[in-house]
Amino acid sequence: MSRENKSKYAILGILSFGPKSGYDIKKKIEASTSNFWSESYGQIYPILKRLVAEGLATQSIEAQVGKPDRHVYQITDNGLKELQQWLIAPVEPQVDRIEILLKLFFGQQMTVADNIRHVEKFHNLQQQLLQKYQAIAEQVKVKEADNPNAAYWLITASYKLYVTQALIHWCEETLTQLRQQTSNSHKIGD
Repeated sequence: MSRENKSKYAILGILSFGPKSGYDIKKKIEASTSNFWSESYGQIYPILKRLVAEGLATQSIEAQVGKPDRHVYQITDNGLKELQQWLIAPVEPQVDRIEILLKLFFGQQMTVADNIRHVEKFHNLQQQLLQKYQAIAEQVKVKEADNPNAAYWLITASYKLYVTQALIHWCEETLTQLRQQTSNSHKIGD
Protein backbone atom coordinates (compact mmCIF):
# COMPACT_ATOMS: atom_id res chain seq x y z
CA MET A 1 0.00 0.00 0.00
CA SER A 2 1.41 3.38 -0.91
CA ARG A 3 2.17 6.15 1.57
CA GLU A 4 -0.61 8.22 0.01
CA ASN A 5 -3.17 5.54 0.87
CA LYS A 6 -1.88 5.40 4.45
CA SER A 7 -2.12 9.18 4.64
CA LYS A 8 -5.84 8.70 4.15
CA TYR A 9 -5.93 6.66 7.36
CA ALA A 10 -3.83 9.16 9.27
CA ILE A 11 -6.39 11.84 8.42
CA LEU A 12 -9.34 9.57 9.19
CA GLY A 13 -7.69 8.80 12.53
CA ILE A 14 -7.37 12.49 13.35
CA LEU A 15 -11.00 13.01 12.35
CA SER A 16 -11.98 10.15 14.69
CA PHE A 17 -11.09 12.54 17.56
CA GLY A 18 -13.76 14.96 16.36
CA PRO A 19 -14.65 17.39 13.52
CA LYS A 20 -11.75 19.46 12.22
CA SER A 21 -10.80 21.83 9.44
CA GLY A 22 -7.78 21.09 7.23
CA TYR A 23 -5.84 23.61 9.31
CA ASP A 24 -6.94 21.89 12.54
CA ILE A 25 -5.85 18.51 11.14
CA LYS A 26 -2.40 19.86 10.28
CA LYS A 27 -2.01 21.37 13.76
CA LYS A 28 -3.18 18.14 15.45
CA ILE A 29 -0.67 16.12 13.40
CA GLU A 30 2.11 18.56 14.32
CA ALA A 31 1.18 18.24 18.00
CA SER A 32 0.75 14.47 18.05
CA THR A 33 2.06 12.20 15.29
CA SER A 34 4.70 14.36 13.61
CA ASN A 35 7.56 12.46 15.28
CA PHE A 36 6.61 9.36 13.29
CA TRP A 37 4.03 10.48 10.70
CA SER A 38 3.50 13.89 9.16
CA GLU A 39 1.32 15.34 6.45
CA SER A 40 1.57 18.59 4.52
CA TYR A 41 -1.32 20.85 3.59
CA GLY A 42 -0.66 19.72 0.00
CA GLN A 43 -1.52 16.17 1.07
CA ILE A 44 -4.31 16.95 3.54
CA TYR A 45 -6.68 18.96 1.35
CA PRO A 46 -6.77 16.59 -1.66
CA ILE A 47 -7.27 13.64 0.70
CA LEU A 48 -10.12 15.43 2.48
CA LYS A 49 -11.77 16.06 -0.89
CA ARG A 50 -11.47 12.33 -1.72
CA LEU A 51 -12.75 11.27 1.71
CA VAL A 52 -15.88 13.36 1.13
CA ALA A 53 -16.28 11.97 -2.41
CA GLU A 54 -15.93 8.41 -1.08
CA GLY A 55 -18.49 9.02 1.69
CA LEU A 56 -15.89 8.52 4.41
CA ALA A 57 -16.21 12.09 5.70
CA THR A 58 -18.66 14.95 5.45
CA GLN A 59 -17.90 18.60 4.89
CA SER A 60 -19.76 21.54 6.37
CA ILE A 61 -19.07 25.23 5.97
CA GLU A 62 -18.99 27.62 8.90
CA ALA A 63 -19.25 31.30 8.03
CA GLN A 64 -16.76 33.51 9.86
CA VAL A 65 -16.85 37.28 10.29
CA GLY A 66 -13.96 39.00 8.52
CA LYS A 67 -12.37 35.69 7.51
CA PRO A 68 -12.91 33.13 4.77
CA ASP A 69 -15.50 30.46 5.44
CA ARG A 70 -14.20 27.55 7.54
CA HIS A 71 -14.57 24.09 6.00
CA VAL A 72 -15.06 21.49 8.72
CA TYR A 73 -14.77 17.75 8.10
CA GLN A 74 -16.27 14.94 10.13
CA ILE A 75 -15.71 11.20 9.85
CA THR A 76 -18.77 9.19 8.81
CA ASP A 77 -19.77 5.74 10.09
CA ASN A 78 -18.34 4.28 6.86
CA GLY A 79 -15.13 6.27 7.41
CA LEU A 80 -14.83 4.91 10.94
CA LYS A 81 -15.41 1.35 9.68
CA GLU A 82 -12.72 1.78 7.02
CA LEU A 83 -10.29 3.21 9.59
CA GLN A 84 -10.97 0.29 11.93
CA GLN A 85 -10.46 -2.25 9.10
CA TRP A 86 -7.11 -0.66 8.27
CA LEU A 87 -6.12 -0.57 11.96
CA ILE A 88 -6.58 -4.34 12.32
CA ALA A 89 -4.77 -5.20 9.05
CA PRO A 90 -1.15 -6.40 9.42
CA VAL A 91 1.58 -3.76 9.27
CA GLU A 92 3.50 -3.82 6.00
CA PRO A 93 7.30 -3.94 6.17
CA GLN A 94 9.03 -0.80 4.99
CA VAL A 95 12.51 0.16 3.94
CA ASP A 96 13.68 3.37 5.57
CA ARG A 97 15.75 5.93 3.72
CA ILE A 98 18.53 6.72 6.18
CA GLU A 99 20.98 9.25 4.83
CA ILE A 100 23.74 8.63 7.38
CA LEU A 101 23.82 4.94 6.47
CA LEU A 102 24.01 5.80 2.79
CA LYS A 103 26.94 8.15 3.45
CA LEU A 104 28.73 5.60 5.62
CA PHE A 105 28.15 2.85 3.07
CA PHE A 106 30.25 4.95 0.69
CA GLY A 107 32.49 6.15 3.51
CA GLN A 108 35.67 4.98 1.81
CA GLN A 109 35.22 7.87 -0.61
CA MET A 110 35.91 10.43 2.13
CA THR A 111 38.25 10.69 5.10
CA VAL A 112 37.69 8.84 8.35
CA ALA A 113 37.58 12.26 10.02
CA ASP A 114 34.65 13.26 7.75
CA ASN A 115 32.85 10.03 8.65
CA ILE A 116 33.47 10.71 12.35
CA ARG A 117 32.03 14.22 12.01
CA HIS A 118 28.87 12.82 10.38
CA VAL A 119 28.38 10.28 13.16
CA GLU A 120 29.12 12.84 15.89
CA LYS A 121 26.47 15.19 14.47
CA PHE A 122 24.01 12.31 14.19
CA HIS A 123 24.84 11.31 17.79
CA ASN A 124 24.17 14.86 19.02
CA LEU A 125 20.87 14.91 17.15
CA GLN A 126 19.81 11.62 18.74
CA GLN A 127 20.64 12.96 22.21
CA GLN A 128 18.46 16.02 21.52
CA LEU A 129 15.66 13.80 20.24
CA LEU A 130 15.91 11.59 23.32
CA GLN A 131 15.29 14.65 25.51
CA LYS A 132 12.40 15.69 23.26
CA TYR A 133 10.72 12.26 23.46
CA GLN A 134 11.24 12.07 27.22
CA ALA A 135 9.53 15.46 27.54
CA ILE A 136 6.65 14.31 25.32
CA ALA A 137 6.13 11.19 27.45
CA GLU A 138 6.14 13.27 30.64
CA GLN A 139 3.72 15.78 29.14
CA VAL A 140 1.29 13.01 28.17
CA LYS A 141 1.53 11.48 31.65
CA VAL A 142 0.81 14.83 33.32
CA LYS A 143 -1.56 16.63 30.96
CA GLU A 144 -3.40 13.69 29.42
CA ALA A 145 -3.64 11.33 32.42
CA ASP A 146 -7.44 11.13 32.16
CA ASN A 147 -7.52 10.80 28.36
CA PRO A 148 -8.41 7.23 27.26
CA ASN A 149 -5.93 7.61 24.36
CA ALA A 150 -3.01 8.42 26.68
CA ALA A 151 -1.83 4.81 27.06
CA TYR A 152 -1.57 4.49 23.28
CA TRP A 153 0.19 7.84 22.96
CA LEU A 154 2.70 6.69 25.57
CA ILE A 155 3.30 3.52 23.54
CA THR A 156 4.31 5.61 20.52
CA ALA A 157 6.55 7.81 22.70
CA SER A 158 8.13 4.67 24.17
CA TYR A 159 8.91 3.37 20.68
CA LYS A 160 10.72 6.59 19.80
CA LEU A 161 12.60 6.49 23.12
CA TYR A 162 13.81 2.92 22.52
CA VAL A 163 14.81 3.60 18.92
CA THR A 164 16.65 6.78 19.87
CA GLN A 165 18.48 5.03 22.72
CA ALA A 166 19.51 2.26 20.31
CA LEU A 167 20.74 4.83 17.79
CA ILE A 168 22.80 6.55 20.49
CA HIS A 169 24.38 3.20 21.33
CA TRP A 170 25.02 2.54 17.62
CA CYS A 171 26.69 5.95 17.27
CA GLU A 172 28.96 5.24 20.21
CA GLU A 173 30.00 1.85 18.77
CA THR A 174 30.48 3.35 15.30
CA LEU A 175 32.61 6.20 16.64
CA THR A 176 34.81 3.69 18.49
CA GLN A 177 35.29 1.70 15.27
CA LEU A 178 36.04 4.79 13.19
CA ARG A 179 38.50 6.13 15.76
CA GLN A 180 40.26 2.75 15.77
CA GLN A 181 40.66 3.06 12.00
CA THR A 182 42.31 6.43 12.51
CA SER A 183 44.71 5.14 15.17
CA ASN A 184 45.51 2.01 13.10
CA SER A 185 46.32 4.11 10.03
CA HIS A 186 48.70 6.22 12.13
CA LYS A 187 50.44 3.10 13.43
CA ILE A 188 50.90 1.73 9.91
CA GLY A 189 52.42 5.02 8.68
CA ASP A 190 54.82 5.33 11.65
